[in-house]
Amino acid sequence: MDELFEKLKKLIALKLEVDEDKITPEASFRQDLGADSLDTYELVYAIEEEMGITIPDEKANEFETVKDAIEFIKTQVK
Repeated sequence: MDELFEKLKKLIALKLEVDEDKITPEASFRQDLGADSLDTYELVYAIEEEMGITIPDEKANEFETVKDAIEFIKTQVK
């Protein structure tokens, strides 16, 4: 999880323009990191590009925390 988390943390920091120190597995995209729906869409797109996976919209809408995203990505990346 560490390597995946580090890669995801860099993407989140870049897309949401937040300090990497604020990004923890428990951090909420909306409350802790200040993401709105457009930010979330752009982040999901960036994750798909970076990781070479597809994230269905209904699944992306379920990502409340960074850990939620990590858990899903782990199921898709072999």
